[in-house]
Amino acid sequence: MKRSSFITWDQLKVGAVIAASLVVLTVAVYKLGQAANLFSKRYELVAYLPNANGLRAGGIVYVAGQFAGTIKSIEFLPVDNDTTRNLRVRMAVDEGLQSQVRGDSKAKIRTLGLLGDKVVDISIGTPRYGALKSGDTISVAPSLDYEAVLAQAAGAVADMVDLTRDLRTLTNGIVEGKGTIGQLVTNRALYDQFVGTMGRANSMLAKFENPNGSFSKMLNDPALYDRFVSVVTSADSLVIALNDKNGTIGKLMRDDTLYTHIVSMAMAGDSLMKSLSNGQGLAGRLLNDPTLYDKLNKLTTDLNAILEDVRKDPRKYTKGVICVFRCK
Repeated sequence: MKRSSFITWDQLKVGAVIAASLVVLTVAVYKLGQAANLFSKRYELVAYLPNANGLRAGGIVYVAGQFAGTIKSIEFLPVDNDTTRNLRVRMAVDEGLQSQVRGDSKAKIRTLGLLGDKVVDISIGTPRYGALKSGDTISVAPSLDYEAVLAQAAGAVADMVDLTRDLRTLTNGIVEGKGTIGQLVTNRALYDQFVGTMGRANSMLAKFENPNGSFSKMLNDPALYDRFVSVVTSADSLVIALNDKNGTIGKLMRDDTLYTHIVSMAMAGDSLMKSLSNGQGLAGRLLNDPTLYDKLNKLTTDLNAILEDVRKDPRKYTKGVICVFRCK
């Protein structure tokens, strides 16, 4: 049977579907390429890192948070004393952003979200520096070490667990009536005593508020305040009078004449006491010479005996005296 050379309607529909699928696939690939900058020209930048921190070849490179390229490769460098340059990272960056990446731009490793993939984010430079060219090295800024943060967070969580355990122990002790706070919470007698104390305090405050009471008058009567002000004013006047240089107290406080006289008197008294102690003069001998004391004592005794004899027989002592006066 001879095969027909005409295209049937079913075949035409199948061909149209295939053609439409190819067109859609082409447009999708083109749009995806545009979104991922797959068809844009790129230039290479190099960064040196102490460790990759989760980066991988094919990872994303951002400029100011916007997609700008990918990581071409991550290479180990020969071991040396410079531990800040253990890895060399080659990045392919869109040439359309070359004017944005300059000498003062910094590459920083950051995480997409809290636990997402690691990416390289490049900051925009300033006009003071020239744009980086292909093959140039870009500086790397220090990045946050999430492992250290998580380690600190784990320590904080452990501290919170310990604190919670201590709080539980404390609350259990309070509930069981241990300690002062526990007694206050669980002891009814302490509560009653506290209520009684508060009642007495309220009664005392009520007495304070009594308008006829002493405390109330002290708080509300202005007469006491006026008297206090008067006393303060009088004291101030007294202080002013004491500070007056023409007054007696003022002269005593400021004039050293009296002090000089007192010092002179003290020196004279000291000299007198030295003289008396040394036995100089009549007073000194009276104080220090026992012979003179004995003579004076004997003389006093003899005079007392004569006076006693005169009282007994006055004629014995006045006979010659009377004759003398009468003879004249």
